[in-house]
Amino acid sequence: MSELDTEVGSATLTSQRHADRAYVRGLTRRWSLPAEAGATATGETPAESLMARVLHSRGLRHAEQFKKFCEPKLTDLHDPGSMPGIDAGAARIIDAIRRNELIAIYGDYDVDGIAAAAILYHTIKAIQPAARVRTYVPHRLEEGYGLNCDALRQLRAEGTDLVVSVDCGITAVRSAATAREIGLDLIITDHHGLPHDREALPDALALIHPAVPGSRYPFTDLCGAGVAFKLAWRLATMWCNSQRVSESLQKMLIDMLPLAALATIADVVPLTGENRILAAFGLRMIKRTPIVGLRALIEASNLLDASIDSEKVGFVLGPRLNACGRMGHAADALRLLTEASADEAADIAQRLTELNQHRQTVERRIVDQASRLAEDRGMTADDRRAVVLAHESWHAGVVGIACSRLVDRFTRPSVLLQRQGDVCKGSARSIDGYSIYDGLAATAPYLTTFGGHSMAAGLALPAERFEAFAEALIAHANASISSDQLTPTIVIDCDATLPELDVPSVRGLNALSPFGRGNRAPTLRIENVVLSAPPKQMGSHGKHLSMSFRQEHAHGRRFIRGVWWHAGERAADLASGMRLDLAIEPKLNEWNGQVSVEAEVRDLRVVEGTRDRAE
Repeated sequence: MSELDTEVGSATLTSQRHADRAYVRGLTRRWSLPAEAGATATGETPAESLMARVLHSRGLRHAEQFKKFCEPKLTDLHDPGSMPGIDAGAARIIDAIRRNELIAIYGDYDVDGIAAAAILYHTIKAIQPAARVRTYVPHRLEEGYGLNCDALRQLRAEGTDLVVSVDCGITAVRSAATAREIGLDLIITDHHGLPHDREALPDALALIHPAVPGSRYPFTDLCGAGVAFKLAWRLATMWCNSQRVSESLQKMLIDMLPLAALATIADVVPLTGENRILAAFGLRMIKRTPIVGLRALIEASNLLDASIDSEKVGFVLGPRLNACGRMGHAADALRLLTEASADEAADIAQRLTELNQHRQTVERRIVDQASRLAEDRGMTADDRRAVVLAHESWHAGVVGIACSRLVDRFTRPSVLLQRQGDVCKGSARSIDGYSIYDGLAATAPYLTTFGGHSMAAGLALPAERFEAFAEALIAHANASISSDQLTPTIVIDCDATLPELDVPSVRGLNALSPFGRGNRAPTLRIENVVLSAPPKQMGSHGKHLSMSFRQEHAHGRRFIRGVWWHAGERAADLASGMRLDLAIEPKLNEWNGQVSVEAEVRDLRVVEGTRDRAE
């Protein structure tokens, strides 16, 4: 089983280049700096632009590389025909459409699975509006993740001739055997980690996966919806018997890009290569989507007048879609993105918003309780480099995102399980540099089932084996994770000065978006700035800080406002006039038609022995 509905805010993001970097300690984190850092912190605007320095730090050193990265093109997407199994799978689906057979698209209950199923549903309906196609998504708590034999038998009994899985199935050997036994054709499309035994792949009519043995497909980091989009593309070309598809099918494929973008961002796959192209174009088009349910979701999320970027997907849209699968039945979210009328879509979208609010309350309770347990049991100490906990009261649909919060808080892989009688089921999340999938594979003798990828996984085991499993996984983590990896690291792109941070420069940096795993938002070091006023606590319980900075330069002073999230307790450590080095993400703030630059503080360092009391 697998639990892959991580959200973009929980991912640990790393630099594309790790060589030739230096490290310094900030107040709360370790800073990873390019070797040439410091060359531009002179107070003068350097000859090389801020954008060029950021790109240079990421290994992009030539104009052609700049252009290709900042101006992705749909024509740079790879031909789907080179993906293993795709021709056989597409041919069987087309045959089913022509023979008026009943096709079932079998999805997963997270954003990726829901979006992937919706992509194939709309594609088949665009090819043949009268096609007999239905969707199926398992109930998270009652059925669990992936293809299950009982569901396949039910689908067959209801007259289904062909099942196409999306975002699941690559390890479903027994389910594929069941499908053959009952005369049900099965096509598996997936992106998750392959079984360690490469011979133990399911015996399906077609396995469509970019990384199966022998694959020559050039990009293996697609999410489930990315694979589904490639299958949709191949269906269109094979239906038209041409690489140039009909105008209506071309429009359909373009209309599917927002769904692919939603899944790509929400599933926290690297935003590089094809993923960057799908995410960039999908985000550009998302507010013009013809999908009634997606428009209703945007409206219910109060985003009609907002610019929708990867943060809005990760923190607003994605969690609402995920909440349906966590707290109810994801079939509602899938209906929202497929068949719902305008009135029904509005009702579902509002219900998802309410479910998400309930999910947040449950999540906070689990995180607080798990944090206390982890500290009480020594799992946050240097000699125990993973958190592994189980509890009867934890909601099985919420432990995955709670894991992500523990990873953020303690910088170590985390496994949280709901104890249900004699069974423990739950989720795992990891840090960069440690594959939780490999950790689970190494402890597989304790487990009933597991699946996922390096950053996220799901698992189940007998309750009686939990303690032994926990010790085995912690031992594996201890042997695999260095002490440095337990300290949160901020990867700095380059040095900058406050005068450089004008609106055009920061707007230019936004050309590097969408941001997420594998393409983090630019982070800059600003040296020798002055805290020009006492920091002010803000937000509920004063948990955030509002700050004001100034920096001297050749033409006078430059002031900038800063916000340091979740640092309210640091107010007492900082005083007006202190000289600081800052690690920031520059942001554009729009208010009443005015645009200004603000600094989102990631961390800071107090410059020893220096203080400026000038007003």
